Amino acid sequence: MNTSEFNSFIVILIYGSLVLLSLLTIANPLKVNRKANFWFGIFLFLWSTFWLDEVLFLITGSAIEFHSLFPVRIVQYFTPIFFYFSVLFHTNPSFRFKITDIKFLLLPAAFVLCLVFAKMGYAGPYEFLSIILILVQALFYTVLSYVTIRKHQRKIQQFSSNTEGINLNWLEYIILVILAVNIIYVVYNLFYDPKSLNFFINAVFLVVIYCVGYYSLKQKEIYPLEEKQREELISIQDESDSEEVKRKLMSDEELIKIKMQLENIMINEKPYLNSELNLIKLAEMLSVSTHHLSYVINTGFQKNFFQYVNEFRVEYAKLLLKDSGSKLSILGIAYESGFNSKTSFNTTFKKVTGQTPSEFKK
Repeated sequence: MNTSEFNSFIVILIYGSLVLLSLLTIANPLKVNRKANFWFGIFLFLWSTFWLDEVLFLITGSAIEFHSLFPVRIVQYFTPIFFYFSVLFHTNPSFRFKITDIKFLLLPAAFVLCLVFAKMGYAGPYEFLSIILILVQALFYTVLSYVTIRKHQRKIQQFSSNTEGINLNWLEYIILVILAVNIIYVVYNLFYDPKSLNFFINAVFLVVIYCVGYYSLKQKEIYPLEEKQREELISIQDESDSEEVKRKLMSDEELIKIKMQLENIMINEKPYLNSELNLIKLAEMLSVSTHHLSYVINTGFQKNFFQYVNEFRVEYAKLLLKDSGSKLSILGIAYESGFNSKTSFNTTFKKVTGQTPSEFKK
């Protein structure tokens, strides 16, 4: 099998995998992150259409005219928007579309006009403008999605003590890889023969697609299913980004009282040893609202929930590491201390102590 035949085989795999994955994601067999998976599934289907030309060429044996795929070009333009919507609903499942969100249609409307004028015979300027619009939209929504995920990673530390399964790292990495591949492709289009890069680009995308499939289907529910709890956590996150967080939610006396109760529970009952501990569970133990507990941790200890809980876990792990009679491995100590993976244990331990657990033990 020569390179050309192998590239054709990869193209078929890419197209088929994306279509199948889009149907699986929309069907959402695990019933998690429903809205996010719906939009992500549509994004995957739209993404598959970028290989439609090549698939049709393999079937018919002749190149497809641009004008015959005119509706497909319009639909393809929405691909970055649908990706951003999936990120939006992953990070905020309570998001609702408003009339002002009609702004999402402005660039697509300009793109459609360019295609119409190009089809009417004004190909020169309008085809060039349509390419510029494609690049602008792709870059804009890629950057916006990346920034949204980064904000999400900071916000979930306000209510979760183990963020590894809900931090959407896989989406962040996929954005960076796709962006890098697209930059390479644009450079080759400008200065080299782009056809020489087809095999490499398609091979990279095939790997990325299987990674997308693996991580998207194993992605856990990020927020509680119970609507009231979900709304509370999202509102806490929103407040942490605003000036309102500085306002006093309680008197200094009440703050000190809850602070002492919290310290008592953490020292005596050790709830931090539960890897599933979150703000809601800890607030229930104290019989206070999640807003008040978050305020006490942020204001009283100058930390977020993630930092506060994991510092207790690190201190407990240090005791286990110092115990010369213990037969626990590093992974065993991680689980025993409330961490849910060796990676998160190593990262958090080093951040708090300046050493890895192995270095500390030595």
